[in-house]
Amino acid sequence: MEFGLPWPGAEVARAAEAEGVTAFCTGDFVDNDAYEVLAEMVDTTASARVGTSIAYAFARTPYAHASAIRTLHNKAPGRLFLGLGSGAYSINRHWFGVEADKPVARMSDLAGAVRAWLHAENGERVRYEGPFYRVDAKVQAPVLGRLDVPVLFAGFNKRMVAAAAAHADGVIGHGLFTARWWHDVVRPAAGDVPDGWLEHGWLITSVDDRDPERAVRDARRMVGFYLTVKTYDPFVEYHGWTDEVARVRTAFAQGDIEGLAAAVSDEMLDAIAVCGTTDRAREQLGKRRVEGSLARDLTYLAPPSFLTSARRRAEYTRNSLALLK
Repeated sequence: MEFGLPWPGAEVARAAEAEGVTAFCTGDFVDNDAYEVLAEMVDTTASARVGTSIAYAFARTPYAHASAIRTLHNKAPGRLFLGLGSGAYSINRHWFGVEADKPVARMSDLAGAVRAWLHAENGERVRYEGPFYRVDAKVQAPVLGRLDVPVLFAGFNKRMVAAAAAHADGVIGHGLFTARWWHDVVRPAAGDVPDGWLEHGWLITSVDDRDPERAVRDARRMVGFYLTVKTYDPFVEYHGWTDEVARVRTAFAQGDIEGLAAAVSDEMLDAIAVCGTTDRAREQLGKRRVEGSLARDLTYLAPPSFLTSARRRAEYTRNSLALLK
């Protein structure tokens, strides 16, 4: 099992590669275009794998996803991966103005269409026919050739994980995932996966020996913010955290961020995050390895991003490198 980081910038990334970090990822948001940042990652890393985790799947056409990957493959052959996430229904409809019904079926279909472009050979017509996407392209230039770039789905609930097992090359676990959720929900939903199947996952990580209480508080805020999303209700109910999450959501609705953090119990924090002093975080990470609550292939040590400055996120990232020693 290896460790990666959300993209920390070129300076920190150079130090991280030297410490044994083997992969970097970036994602989409209103102020962060995944493929624009991925280009920076390609240019300023030496050997690490780089990719999206995640790019909003339906915000771009299959052609756009594939052409971005083809462009960057020219500079980083063999180092790219493509992580796709369906995104919330409201984001798709109200931010992007695209259809987002039947997200599991739509993701499965999109993966097939993206692969049609990635696997296209020179001189051959690019064809794909699915329920949501159709490709029938004759490219009159020798610019293609098969690219075997891993495609992964962000899978939280059973149906999307099963779709990843059927139509993608792996799954990306959320920063909320616990040992129980990996063991009892995600891995059984994936079933008997073939050799080469990939497990990536995020781990909320905030380490600060100078101010460990703040590091813990930032982790609580991140957990609480994630749990304001009702999509994760099956996860909440499975762990028996309904009362705590009700308090989290009430505090959030009232703009009470400290109340939101306080509503995240010690049990919840211990099951989800790694935080506090270096020694404490190292102990927690060791426990995670033993209990199997880390992704089997690649775990991103992810600093909290909710109400956390870029400077502090960079500090948490630097501090997390000590956990690899």
